[in-house]
Amino acid sequence: MNLFQKMLLPFTTIFNPKTYREIKKIIKKEKIDIVHVHNTLNLVSPSVYYAAKAMKVPVVQTIHNFRLLCPGATFYRDGHICEDCVSKGLMCAVKHKCYRESRLQTLACVISTKIHRLTGIYGKINYICLTEFNKKKLLELKQIKEEQVFVKPNFVESIGEFIPEEERENQFIFAGRLDKLKGIDLLLKAWKEMGEDAPKLIVCGTGPMEEWCKEYVTDNKLNVEMRGFVPNEETRKLIAKSKAMILPTQWYEGFPMSIVEAFSVGTPVLCSDLGNAGSVVQNRVIGQKFKCDSIGQIINVVKEIEDKPLNNKQIKRIFNEKYSKSINYKILDENYRNVSWTMVILNVLLNT
Repeated sequence: MNLFQKMLLPFTTIFNPKTYREIKKIIKKEKIDIVHVHNTLNLVSPSVYYAAKAMKVPVVQTIHNFRLLCPGATFYRDGHICEDCVSKGLMCAVKHKCYRESRLQTLACVISTKIHRLTGIYGKINYICLTEFNKKKLLELKQIKEEQVFVKPNFVESIGEFIPEEERENQFIFAGRLDKLKGIDLLLKAWKEMGEDAPKLIVCGTGPMEEWCKEYVTDNKLNVEMRGFVPNEETRKLIAKSKAMILPTQWYEGFPMSIVEAFSVGTPVLCSDLGNAGSVVQNRVIGQKFKCDSIGQIINVVKEIEDKPLNNKQIKRIFNEKYSKSINYKILDENYRNVSWTMVILNVLLNT
């Protein structure tokens, strides 16, 4: 971008005329039936919604975060869950610099959200949420009606080897960013509390707490193997060999792909009873949940899985029924058909 374009960015974040023109042109040229949106911030802007509406084409927006309710998109700040923007108003985000720690950039996000709420555009499009928890949160924006919101989880292709429980290593695995947000510090403290009884823990990932983690593991002589960055294919092999994957997240999450990757190889997930991740895991069926800030409960679920392993074949079956590529396509196709028929009926009503 040149200087002038950068100066215009706060305005084009709200409504980008270039996007509006280009989307209308594409819809007309390609005879588009549905516009499916994943992210509008910053350059696309919500102008994509208005372009589709002008061409009488329905819009489906996949909700990957909480930005329509929280300018920071995470419902998390200063080390804790925060929903102030829902209960007290969006200007709370400006006060706390919730978007990129910048009041100016946060203000641009807030103004954009307020303007488009006022136009009512959010009530005129359709949504795909990744979990029921995600859907429940989205419906706190009152102009969105329940019939506009569908649930379709993420999926992965089942490429990993299935290993029966009796042939697995006595190990657990954490795969993710080494950050307080992911609860890695609590996990390592739980391993310290278990002492010599602790099973092996493999940690795959990098992040701002990487050095702290290495020092903590060394200083306390933990039964923990720090692997650093591990390619996805290799991580999935490690998950397939482990008794469980652990996700001690401290925030609502989006929909961690690692959860579905674990299910694809029949590996249970032990996770915080919080947000999207917590809503996916069924206790003693495909995993076990624990209170997000409880080291004691982390220890308890680890010991429980060691003593009473879950049925790996059942987890694999549930994956095939809910998170496979073919099932995901069927759900998406059904969502599209529902949206299309709704649009047809609406156009008939408006023209009679």
